[in-house]
Amino acid sequence: MRENINDLWAFVAVAKDRSFTRAAARLGVAQSSLSRTIQKLEEQLGVRLLTRTTRSVSPTEAGERLLDKVLPRLDEIEAELLALRELRERPAGTVRITCSEHAVETVIWPKLAGVLRDYPDIKVEISIEHSFTDIAADGFDAGVRLGESIEKDMIAVRIGPDQRLIAVGSPEYLCAHAPPATPQDLVAHTCINLRLATQGGLYAWEFERDGRPVRVRVDGQLTFNTIRPIVAAALAGYGIAFIPEDSVAGHIVSGELVQVLDEWCQPISGFHLYYPSRRQNSAAFQTVVAMLRHRA
Repeated sequence: MRENINDLWAFVAVAKDRSFTRAAARLGVAQSSLSRTIQKLEEQLGVRLLTRTTRSVSPTEAGERLLDKVLPRLDEIEAELLALRELRERPAGTVRITCSEHAVETVIWPKLAGVLRDYPDIKVEISIEHSFTDIAADGFDAGVRLGESIEKDMIAVRIGPDQRLIAVGSPEYLCAHAPPATPQDLVAHTCINLRLATQGGLYAWEFERDGRPVRVRVDGQLTFNTIRPIVAAALAGYGIAFIPEDSVAGHIVSGELVQVLDEWCQPISGFHLYYPSRRQNSAAFQTVVAMLRHRA
């Protein structure tokens, strides 16, 4: 027989207070309702639990036995429920994110590094992928892409500022070759290509000026599928590279690289965290999203 746990709580309250009046006040119920609850419990068990007089209420032998056995277990249940509420208030769990190496280095890790230690029960797993991943099929909670490349059925949260792709070359290379004045001039230069993991083709460099877009397919000795070796090749004088501005800002300041075609390099939408709109997100996931959210 499975009794309603609320009925057991009601019996414990009356047995401990030795009074229907005081127990009803503590439980926030009417005295008549509490009396009916105890009567129903006694009928279900087939034994009297309380001895009632006009002046007092006391447990019977069966009532004392039930109180001794039930009270510790109810206390355990109450303690466990309290622990679960605390767990809800203290986010815990694993959050899996797929993104590019550039996104990790420039946005995700700089933001997590300063605050993640405040949430020791949250685990973050980051998988470096250079292709567009089906996050739901591959078991990820979220992915990171530039805002313009996110599907419309996804929730997108901006986690970084707008970016620019810029053309750069080493001083040695640009001394030996006349700097390009227009994007079309790049076809006569040695350039360092980027192969897109998603389409498998070479990235056509995209420029814009006065609202006029220009796409240029370049050629050169080297092709990579990640940003870091492209930067290294440009520093070594192997040609002009077209890469995120924040990945070479320090090299430009130091004079190791020189920017060209600046007026043709317009801002693009920055990194966004994206995830399915139809899902129940854990407190840990919501906390990580708040950590990463971009604040201008």
